Amino acid sequence: MSYISADPGPPALRLASTGTLTYGLSVGEVLGVSTLNGARLIAGRAGLDRVVQRLNVMEVPDVLSWVKPNELLLTTGYPLRHTPESFDNLIADLDERGLAALAIKLGRYLDAPPPEMVAQADRRGFPLILLPPDVGFDDILNQVLTDILNRQAAVLARTEEVHRALVQIVLCGGGLQEVVDEVASLLDVAVVVLDGEQRVLAGAGPDEDVAAMRAFDAGRHAACGRGGCGITGAHGTADHLVVPVMAGGFDHGRIVAFSPGGALRGTDLGILERAATVTALVVTKQQAVAAVESKYRADFLRDVLAGRAGDDDRIIAHCDGFGWDLDRPMMVVVAELDGRARGGGGGGAGAEPDGGARGGRGADERSAQERLAAAWTAAARRHDRGAAVVSFAHEVVAIVGGDGDGSAELPSAPVQTMIKEAAAVFAEHMSVRRTFSSGVSRTVGSPAALPEAYEQAVKAVRVGRQLHGPGARAHFDQLGVYRLLSLVSDPEELHAFVRETLGDLASDAEPELVDLRRTLQVLLETNLNVAETARRLHFHYNTLRYRIGKLERMLGAFTEDAHLRLNLTLALHVLRMRGI
Repeated sequence: MSYISADPGPPALRLASTGTLTYGLSVGEVLGVSTLNGARLIAGRAGLDRVVQRLNVMEVPDVLSWVKPNELLLTTGYPLRHTPESFDNLIADLDERGLAALAIKLGRYLDAPPPEMVAQADRRGFPLILLPPDVGFDDILNQVLTDILNRQAAVLARTEEVHRALVQIVLCGGGLQEVVDEVASLLDVAVVVLDGEQRVLAGAGPDEDVAAMRAFDAGRHAACGRGGCGITGAHGTADHLVVPVMAGGFDHGRIVAFSPGGALRGTDLGILERAATVTALVVTKQQAVAAVESKYRADFLRDVLAGRAGDDDRIIAHCDGFGWDLDRPMMVVVAELDGRARGGGGGGAGAEPDGGARGGRGADERSAQERLAAAWTAAARRHDRGAAVVSFAHEVVAIVGGDGDGSAELPSAPVQTMIKEAAAVFAEHMSVRRTFSSGVSRTVGSPAALPEAYEQAVKAVRVGRQLHGPGARAHFDQLGVYRLLSLVSDPEELHAFVRETLGDLASDAEPELVDLRRTLQVLLETNLNVAETARRLHFHYNTLRYRIGKLERMLGAFTEDAHLRLNLTLALHVLRMRGI
């Protein structure tokens, strides 16, 4: 058996009808070469778009052990001349192995192909070709291989030219929009770049096609490049091509070309792959610039919140360059991931900004912090264009517009809406459910008051989570006495106070004692109104009287001692504070 393969390097790319990416010439194009002028297609017309990458000559009966996918197999029938019945299943065997077509030269060893062979080729869409008697196999091999190699060279040359043009765009300061404009012009189709969340970063081409791509089901392309669609890397059909944008081992999204008329060719994939490489370069450059800008902004806001950024006029002018409006009534909102311990003694204004993660933080924690910052940035951009949003090591800080009168009011509706929207965006793409707690300061009227407002927001986050658990949303003025309790730096002092004041009632070990503590709490809340307490607890009046006597034997005569009632109330408040 002789074997020749047109596989010396990266071959030209085609899209088969199945959407699978393959290389070479179609069977229809092979039939058009001059050496096959007298060849006839006698069966399998439906398979003319099968792709020929290699050529092989059948000289042995066990050729199935040697064939490869996308081959054009040439034969005179010599290996099967004594067993013509072997032809009956030959087409099925070749088709199952992915061959492109079978070409037979009749006359010397085979007078005509068996009817069953022709019928089987038609059923399977497997091209069956009769070669003219005067053409030599060597002529076919030489010309078809030459055409494949010439096609490869032309495609590679065009791809290289496109690559240079795209790189030049980047070197001249162009961005994603300029890249997709160039690719859309070269391919004469619509092109978009999607980020990792399937959001459109840039688009070019006919407006209706770009609009159609924006409406694509994200799941249609989300698996491409990850093996979910059966192809690792590039993927496509005649109406769309998708190439992953990868850099440094990170998946930055997809570049997609779309032609509703099915005008895309396989050779276009090489151009799109080069465009994906350049897109990755642009994206990483933008990320690097954004990281530097983010650090600079975070450093300055940290100085503002620490009270060392200068006078109000300087701060307002400097922040105006960032697009932040600090010349108005403002509130500080602090958002902090739940499930992670805070650094001792302080908020993020004294810690390193985003990008300076400590060694103990894992990749998942950094990713969650980045998503939290992105969610807050998106919410602020939607509801308050002048808001300042930065990410510190352990929290995201937002300075947003507050109530105009500067009074200590509860957060306005826009602030509440912003918190809810940030929470929704943050949870949208998290594979593992995470929550964050948020705290809101009072309204302040000048940058000089921001350090105090920041401390209020930090305190609201910490106490709010202790009171309500993960996902808490607290305003500083809603904290009440808990603000004072939170100032006690030593939790052990609070524990000792609770034990000394409540005695056995401080423990959760016995259900009876927990029930008695609940009775005490409601009594104090109703200002010792026995009838109202009995109603709330669904007790008989005499039962409650009995319980009050038992509580006084354990705690003292709290019904007569106002100071003791105050101590008991504070102790119960401390118990409500989680983590203290």
